[in-house]
Amino acid sequence: MPAELAELADALDSGSSAARLPGSSPGFRILPNSITRVCAKKCFRKEIWQAKVLSHIKIVLTSLQNSLVKQIRKLHATKERHKQELFLLEGTHLLEEACAVNFPLEIVCCTPKWQTTHPQLWDLVSSRCDRIEIVSEEILTAIATTVQPDGVVATAHRITENQVPLTGILLAVETLQDPGNLGTIIRTAAAAGASGLWLSDDSVDLDHPKVLRASAGQWFRVNKTVSKDLKSTVEKCQQAGIQVIATLPTANLTYWQVDWCKPSLILLGNEGAGLSENLATMADIQVKIPLSSEVESLNVAIAAALMLYEAKRQNTYRN
Repeated sequence: MPAELAELADALDSGSSAARLPGSSPGFRILPNSITRVCAKKCFRKEIWQAKVLSHIKIVLTSLQNSLVKQIRKLHATKERHKQELFLLEGTHLLEEACAVNFPLEIVCCTPKWQTTHPQLWDLVSSRCDRIEIVSEEILTAIATTVQPDGVVATAHRITENQVPLTGILLAVETLQDPGNLGTIIRTAAAAGASGLWLSDDSVDLDHPKVLRASAGQWFRVNKTVSKDLKSTVEKCQQAGIQVIATLPTANLTYWQVDWCKPSLILLGNEGAGLSENLATMADIQVKIPLSSEVESLNVAIAAALMLYEAKRQNTYRN
């Protein structure tokens, strides 16, 4: 055993509550009595050694200057998510949902407290991610986008291609800007049993952190992809025999007068401008959602929910 490792073992055996790796950066500290064994790979006097520490310890990352910390913090920006081809998963619930569908994880960072209070999930993610790091509360707060993170943040590779089946109830969303709206639409689509969703490439990122949080974990359960040409996507659906439905305030039909038992594509537009004329004119059926005279319009996620659940109602009780 190298002298440095022996020194570390002596420090832990002496009952100290914390010890720094001999010769290591002050950005790491050692905490004893962890539930896990850690394989440590460090550089000492230019000599690299790798050893399994015999005591139950964990290396806690504490430096904001650490390269991994800097890398993950950059993922807060859209440009960096595209550049690194990674996105953030924040919070225990999202991590649980990702593991439930075997979604591949890249890096998982959690606090010592989170590791201790979630032993089963810790064991699960440890076996499924490429890298796992124990970090201080300060580091976790820095890499998270939420104000009060619950102790865990992960990264995963962005989905560039995802097949959406040409069947059932589908959605095509154009130029949506609010991540909360998109996440709510995805959550509702999952709840109503929609087959999938296309998003125009000038919309908010599909994997924006707020989109994932607003989806309440259902992001992992909905077929979805970005369409570089939404008009071509609509044409493809029509060629497959799918009726295309757009909501317009001037339409004669109400949304419940549509036969939703047929395969259908719902067109949804921008929060302020609505659906573009190019897409609206492609619709096979135009419908309206009745509103009180004092109300100008509905939130796009609410409009989506009304039609999705009318489709679910018809398909449930007619069949």
